[in-house]
Amino acid sequence: MTKASVVINADVALGKIDRNIYGQFAEHLGRCIYEGMWVGEDSEMPNIDGIRKDVLQALKNLSIPVLRWPGGCFADEYHWKDGVGPREGRKRMVNTHWGGVIENNHFGTHEFFRLCELLETEPYICGNVGSGSVQEMSEWVEYMTFDGESPMAKWRQENGQEKPWKLKYFGVGNENWGCGGNMRAEYYADEYRRYQTYSRNYGDNKLFKIAGGPNIDDYHWTEVLMREAGRHMDGLSLHYYTMEGGWENKQPALGFDESGWFEVMKKSLYMDELITRHTTIMDKYDPEKRVALIVDEWGTWFLSEPGTNPGFLYQQNSLRDALVAGLHLHIFHKHHERVKMTNIAQMVNVLQAMILTEGDKMLLTPTYHVFEMFKVHQDAEVLQMAVETPNYELNGDSIPQVSVSASRKDGVVHISLCNVSPTESSSVRLDLRGIGADGQVSGRVLTADSMEAHNTFEQPENIAPQEFNGFERGENGTLNVELSPMSVTVLTIKG
Repeated sequence: MTKASVVINADVALGKIDRNIYGQFAEHLGRCIYEGMWVGEDSEMPNIDGIRKDVLQALKNLSIPVLRWPGGCFADEYHWKDGVGPREGRKRMVNTHWGGVIENNHFGTHEFFRLCELLETEPYICGNVGSGSVQEMSEWVEYMTFDGESPMAKWRQENGQEKPWKLKYFGVGNENWGCGGNMRAEYYADEYRRYQTYSRNYGDNKLFKIAGGPNIDDYHWTEVLMREAGRHMDGLSLHYYTMEGGWENKQPALGFDESGWFEVMKKSLYMDELITRHTTIMDKYDPEKRVALIVDEWGTWFLSEPGTNPGFLYQQNSLRDALVAGLHLHIFHKHHERVKMTNIAQMVNVLQAMILTEGDKMLLTPTYHVFEMFKVHQDAEVLQMAVETPNYELNGDSIPQVSVSASRKDGVVHISLCNVSPTESSSVRLDLRGIGADGQVSGRVLTADSMEAHNTFEQPENIAPQEFNGFERGENGTLNVELSPMSVTVLTIKG
């Protein structure tokens, strides 16, 4: 057993953890939208206005703050007018990015806003710069948000939506360095300036405009975008996926050994360096931190499950994914001054999903459980702390073994702890300052006996949060906590 120590100043708040850090992403990809969420009103599967009732109820339990749609790479081949009006008349198209399957456009703008309404979540729509036009994007914003007399407002009303929707978050293109047009940073900066000009604010609806930002460590892209277009944007996106083996040699989601575990943990922690370096460039042009960093695609990317369409990106989700989620969320908390939204990829049946479905069956993944456990951090004040942790070492390399984040809201302190070692438990001494030493303490933990523990449709409760009692009070307001190997723990302290 290793030993770690943490000093938490519960009376020193550093700033708010924006609830949108817990955002989700749903792309027209594989079985994320169709089957995963949308089954249609005529389905025998219980649904609300065509949206799966079981999935909807499970997602509501996460208190999802914001949902990004329709992509992803799909966004830059999506023409929104094909997805409104009577469904039987909607244009069918080929989803060229993801599996070459037919997209019937039955889930479009109206259905998306209905989903957000049912989830009580903010919509985040990504517009088409890659294959669309300025006019097309401008008219979409008008269709959604204009409360007056115009062709688009009239069409929206004819399609059953009398009043406009409220839309805050709007992305002007996606991955324009790649699938969104293979553009140079200098070219996209000008295109962004042009497209955003015609994405109007109608009435009291004010768009929060998000520019397509860098791929991983493309710091030149951030430099150019901030220099040439920073004053025209409210947010800049960042995409980074965690994978064993890299893009050209991806490994399966299951069947890994400890070296595969270690590699994924280390690559998760790389997100901290990426955010630090990109925000340093942003600080140069925006020292007031007006422009938010929006990490609107992140998570694990492994080989698709055997026997499934490789273009559907369907992968299992194990305890390893749960630790990846916990580490990332801690990093986002740390960078709360600049990181105001993140969107894990993706919500259902794709990559690091919250939920997997098979016909009328549904299961909650270990990642779902981390998001549910961590939702107590949403809109809480991040607390000042100092952490001393041993290292987790393997094959001559090392990373910090214990990751910690603490927040306070409504007088209650929540402390989340990740032990990334799959073999060593850790005794953590928590020095709690600024909170009553006699406060009520409770806890929950997510762990298992195997690195690749996961839920199946036959055993959907194989891994789920359990009550945690591995703590005891020490002297002078300290709390001694015993963390199991490869575990995610959340403590609740009521002063």
